[in-house]
Amino acid sequence: MRFVKPAWLNSLSLKVLFAYLIGMVLSIGLIALVSVTVLTVRSDFVSATDLAGRTQELADVLQFDDAGMPVGFDSSEDHAAWMYESLKQETAYRVLDASGRVVLSSAAGEAFWNGAPRQLRPGGFAFEHGGSSMHGATAPVEHGGRTWYFQFAASQRLTDLMYQQFALPFMGAGITVFSIVLLFVFGGCAYVTLGHTLRPLRDVSASAAAISPSSIHARLQLRGVPSEVVPLVESFNRVLERLEHGFRVQQEFLATAAHELKTPLALIRAQIELSNAGADRDALLKDVEHMTRQVQQLLLLAEASEVQNYAFAPVDVRDVTNEVVAYLERMAQAAGVRISAPDRTEAIQWLADRGPLFTLLKNLIENAIQHAPRGSEIKVEISDESLTVRDWGPGAEPEQLSKMFARFWRGEHRRDEGAGLGLAICQEIARAHGWTLSAHRAEPGLRFLLSRSNAEQAVSS
Repeated sequence: MRFVKPAWLNSLSLKVLFAYLIGMVLSIGLIALVSVTVLTVRSDFVSATDLAGRTQELADVLQFDDAGMPVGFDSSEDHAAWMYESLKQETAYRVLDASGRVVLSSAAGEAFWNGAPRQLRPGGFAFEHGGSSMHGATAPVEHGGRTWYFQFAASQRLTDLMYQQFALPFMGAGITVFSIVLLFVFGGCAYVTLGHTLRPLRDVSASAAAISPSSIHARLQLRGVPSEVVPLVESFNRVLERLEHGFRVQQEFLATAAHELKTPLALIRAQIELSNAGADRDALLKDVEHMTRQVQQLLLLAEASEVQNYAFAPVDVRDVTNEVVAYLERMAQAAGVRISAPDRTEAIQWLADRGPLFTLLKNLIENAIQHAPRGSEIKVEISDESLTVRDWGPGAEPEQLSKMFARFWRGEHRRDEGAGLGLAICQEIARAHGWTLSAHRAEPGLRFLLSRSNAEQAVSS
């Protein structure tokens, strides 16, 4: 069993959420890796690409005088002109005419461009200046029917400085902020979405758990269920249909067999009663009476198992209890026990079917009579929430408490030879009403507790 996974590891929502988070982390890692790689790789391609873009930006804001000659940049735009004055050894620009003559240059002067090609075609180029590698680019400018060529150059060390001191820190901060926002915002959205998506599955699970032999006609609803799970729910509903059919056939067979046995048993009893008196006649009558009781109990069990046989209405439990006590008074006197019924005068209303409730109480009190010692008392107590029947008999062992409501189970200390179906019938009636019937050791004796559910209490009140 040590290889069995914990239940929480098999959670579908947890697995989907983990998959989402792993995918998100991998995506963030890939973005960060690509960004860092692009910013840290010192290649001519990266520098030339950035430089070409900067060159084109500056060329677009180049200003001309009335004679059509280039004179500088648009003063309304911030293009950091001071940089070309302060960083004469690192960056410079110049403007060439169609013949390659310099007509405008930055403070670095023409000496900065020694070794640089007078390239009049758009694109990048490289050269050496003062022992430092330079990257430059050319962009054509059309103005007044003439073509001018704007060239911009910057040192490799300046480009590296800008990348390492500015681009990388800001990029790292941006990726960190982006990752945190993505983790909490999208992670929260994924959690809420998964909870909403899987809610129908939880509802279906709760509905399936609520199905019992008394509600086997119920079916799981498909509304809102994810399409991937619909075939499973439909298959489960078909299984329920087959189970219901088999259950109905079994119940019908049980009821039919019991009905068919009643008449032959009545005829046999009549024949035995007409025979001569004797020990054999008394034994046969006793056997027939036992079989008749079993048949009657089987009929009651079949009827108690069918919820549609019940007609629920407000019932005064106190009145029903008094009727049962009066009905069993002769049996209690013969056993030498006394039944203590509740003496409350006010009505105690429960939502129930009066006939099955009478049968349930009769079986519980009759069972107590069979086990109570002579001269003892059987106490019945009723409240708005529960009903108890207690005797002062030998009780039962703890392991026997769970077997008492099984069909055909009989206690060891009964005075008669019962069919072993009385408590099973009580359990079926309790389930049909939504009640809970349980047995408890009373030290001495045994106590049966019939409890109502909160929902049933609300309806009856």
